[in-house]
Amino acid sequence: MNEDTANTQKPRTTTATVLVTGGTGKTGRRVAERLAALGHTARIGSRTAPVPFDWDDESTWDAALDGVDAAYLAYYPDLALPGAVETVEAFAQRAAGAGVRHLVLLSGRGEEAAQAAEAAVARAGTGWTVVRCAWFAQNFSESFFLEPVLAGELALPTGIATEPFVDADDIADVAVAALTEDGHHGEVYELTGPRLLSFAEAAAELSAATGREIRFTAVTVEQYREVLAEVGLPGEFADLFAMVLDGRNAHLADGVQRALGRPPRDFADYAKAAAASGAWDV
Repeated sequence: MNEDTANTQKPRTTTATVLVTGGTGKTGRRVAERLAALGHTARIGSRTAPVPFDWDDESTWDAALDGVDAAYLAYYPDLALPGAVETVEAFAQRAAGAGVRHLVLLSGRGEEAAQAAEAAVARAGTGWTVVRCAWFAQNFSESFFLEPVLAGELALPTGIATEPFVDADDIADVAVAALTEDGHHGEVYELTGPRLLSFAEAAAELSAATGREIRFTAVTVEQYREVLAEVGLPGEFADLFAMVLDGRNAHLADGVQRALGRPPRDFADYAKAAAASGAWDV
């Protein structure tokens, strides 16, 4: 699909009920807010929702899918972890059987398991779109990098590797377009920001935005596994970080432009906005 096509796509005229798994997370919350603003019904998929949803409890799936037209699939904790692909495949097939017409999968760049999940969704029998993402910029302000930023030091198992950090608002905009507009079936939108940054350069951008020094320190995978254990995150994330930060994703992609007809948001703009919102106030 070219830029002109993206600019001329029309929203569907009817409202829809959309299941938003991970509906309280970084991207899911934004997707739900945008759907509501467009007049659609966003059914939040979480364990504490009025209609509970749990990826690990298949008994919750049917009620969550009842009456749903489309669904945003944000698997937690990560598609690269054992059992994720099988779970996503089973859920996609259940969704197809329930009459869901379109699935939008949040996927990750450079992860073989994530691409296996993409293939599973594609063969489920519904319409489908893949939103394949680089590292979220919001990981520094809303997730596991928040506390290190507040402490003034980012310690990660990577050295000079660069990453095209993508803004979660761009992700949500693309996902909502795929959920509510015609013309996105069968598309794999690979989303990145507009430039590559090392983590040291990202720390410098955060320092400039916050007015405080935020250092970057390269650590070993084993050292980072200990850091993750201290904050209650799976140790497998250390191996995942080391894998995807080996340079395989050090290139830009045009998914935001193709889907929306506009360029992606720059990391510096994200950092300035997050700082202005008070995300890093101490």
